[in-house]
Parts: sequence; structure tokens; C-alpha cells
Amino acid sequence: MSLDPHDLEPATWLIAAGRPEGPGDALNHPIIATSTFEHGGQRIYSRGEATEAWEALELVVGGLERAHGVAYASGMAAVSAVFDQLSVGATVVIPDDCYHGVSQVAATGEKLGRWTVTSLPMDDTARWVEARATADLVWAESPTNPMLIVGDLEAIGGADHPQRAKFVVDNTFATALRQQPLELGADAVMQSSTKFIGGHSDLLGGIVTTRDGAYADTLRAARTLAGSVPGTLETFLALRGVRTLAMRLTTAEASASMIAARLSEHEAIDVVRYPGFGAMVSFDVANAATADRVCQSLRVIRHATSLGGVESLIERRSRYSDTVPPGLVRLSVGCEDTEDLWADLSRALDQ
Repeated sequence: MSLDPHDLEPATWLIAAGRPEGPGDALNHPIIATSTFEHGGQRIYSRGEATEAWEALELVVGGLERAHGVAYASGMAAVSAVFDQLSVGATVVIPDDCYHGVSQVAATGEKLGRWTVTSLPMDDTARWVEARATADLVWAESPTNPMLIVGDLEAIGGADHPQRAKFVVDNTFATALRQQPLELGADAVMQSSTKFIGGHSDLLGGIVTTRDGAYADTLRAARTLAGSVPGTLETFLALRGVRTLAMRLTTAEASASMIAARLSEHEAIDVVRYPGFGAMVSFDVANAATADRVCQSLRVIRHATSLGGVESLIERRSRYSDTVPPGLVRLSVGCEDTEDLWADLSRALDQ
């Protein structure tokens, strides 16, 4: 009998949903390594018809928000799919602090004459509400990357807007366990499943969730044409990873809160940013050279890009954008022991 997300707590849904249910079935969907299928069944070709693990991932992640899920080969594939639905001459609004891949997609499309772009501070709610009145795509990110600014999604979602317009939220940092933008008026939500959904830094993936069935069908059709479908192994790994999302996020969040509090008292730190939830922290040290020295001096925390894995990762983000303070360090807190993490970080800061 199929499970209903309305009847279960999110942590239970993540573990129990999307599993084979027939007598003698495997508990987990197997990796089906095939590109094509014998004629006569519902599946024909793996670019168009999903494997069972792929369908299960969309069910599990989408079910958290009572929505349809559309999985992609990467977070950027999911981003591009949303932008690609815009007509020539469209108007787009993005945060002035957001994932650099999103700003690059927006800038590239503008350069090619496909759309015009306006960038707004995520916490300037009045301007976002005003922009919704005319924009074709309002792309929000909350908390933002890497400044961790939290926007008023409910106010933006409730603002007057053209019927054609889409309000889409990048919810990668918060996940559906800490924030559900569809409940706040968003038309769709994008997450990089490379990050917290997968949780082990071993896959690339993305997913869009929406309660608009027609929009979901449009995204699926575009995905097939673009060939941006998720791989068989990656889907299996993402489905395995999302089973433990609630436990991982709770553990990492507790450590992040404590580390942020301790950083705020450290003499080497100029600014600490932590929105009060989630596992992401950013802080400023004196300059880029100091930031690099701190990152390179760590032993437990790994000096690498990306985030949301069981291992803590750190890097200087100004290497990707000149709009970021030069000494800003982004820390993705993982599931290691809190005291081990703090000992490693404080030692690097004290050097």
C-alpha cells in the first residue's frame, strides 16, 4: 500500500517512501544499468522513461512538499531548465548575492539577447515585491550563497504578479526540512541534490519540485530534449543519501550553531553569518591571504568547494566572485564531532 506524506513525519517519509512494495522485492531499488528496453512495456529508452530509482527519488523529494519532482543530471541542469522556459524578451530578477552559476546563466542569456536581468538585495523586500509585478521569472535564494541573507519569501510569494510569471526559489541551503517555499507562494523550488540531498559528495544531481502538474510536464519534456537526465548510479546514490537527510541535517545544524557562536567571540573574526538554522556558516577574516592560510591549515575540515556532505568543507569564496568580501570564508558543517571541528578551526585561526 502506498504511503501518504500527510500521514508521516518528514524523517519517516524520507526513509520509508519510494521503496519496492511487492512480495519478494528488493528493499532498495537496484541500479539498472541500461540505456534501452525491450519493446512492449512502458519503458522504451532511458533518456525519456525513468528507471525505478529515478522515479523513486522524484517521489521522495517531491513528497516532502506534496509536489511533483523532476530530477536532473546536476543542479545547474535544473537551473538551466527553468531559465530555458523563458521566451525571448523576458525579464528576470535574481539576488545580487547568489550561487555564481545562477548569475552566470542569467548574464549569459542577457548577453545573447534572450532576456534582461535585474539583481536585487535579497533582504530588500519592497523591491522584490515591486519586481514581481512585471517580471517573467523571479529567482530567489534564501539563505543566499555565501552571505546567508534570508529573504521574506512569503511577502514575495504573495505579491501581485502576471499569470505567466514564475517565482522560483533555490532551496539548496535550507532543504525542505527547514523551509518549504511552495507553502509561501513559490511556483517551483530548485535544489542541487549534489549537496544535502545526496549528502556524501559522491554525485552530481539536481531536482525541481512544483505543484503545477502542467509545468512539471513541461520541464520533463524539456529535460528529455536537452538530455539532462540523471544517471543511473547518481540517482541510486541520491536516493540512498536522502534517506538520512533528517539525521544528517540535525547533527550538522547543532554543530553549526555552536561553531557560529564561538566564532563570534574569536578575535580573528570580523563578521560571522549564521541565519539560525541549517548547516552553513560564513565568516570574514582580515583579507584573502589570511582566509587562504586558515583554509590550508585545517586537518579535519577539508579545503574544497561544494557543501552539504557528511564531511565539513571550507573555502574562500572570493575566488569565484569579486562581489564577495575578500576575506569571506564559507564553512559547510558536516557530521563530525563538534569539539573536533572547533579544535581544528580554532587552531587554524590562532596560527
